[in-house]
Amino acid sequence: MALMPSDEFERPVVILTGLGHPTPICSPMEAYMFLADWPKSQRDAAHVFASKACLAAVGGEIEPETAKGLFASWAGKHDLLALEATVPVGSRNAGAYGTA
Repeated sequence: MALMPSDEFERPVVILTGLGHPTPICSPMEAYMFLADWPKSQRDAAHVFASKACLAAVGGEIEPETAKGLFASWAGKHDLLALEATVPVGSRNAGAYGTA
């Protein structure tokens, strides 16, 4: 039996929403929904291209990672990408002696 490809990104694209709140975008569908909510007056050619790529990934026409790259490029163009240090790690910390 063949494995079904995952529809999620290998690693999320973390964008800043609201008042700089880091929000992980984990799949082409989440990326598409974010793009669909973007104000129409602020949409550009990169937005259209990223939206189409996300829909193609949802439909299995292209790889999710391809759509991720286009979404991340669009987000970077609009200064929405969060720095790695701003990503919440979680409430539990793992150390040399286990999880705290």
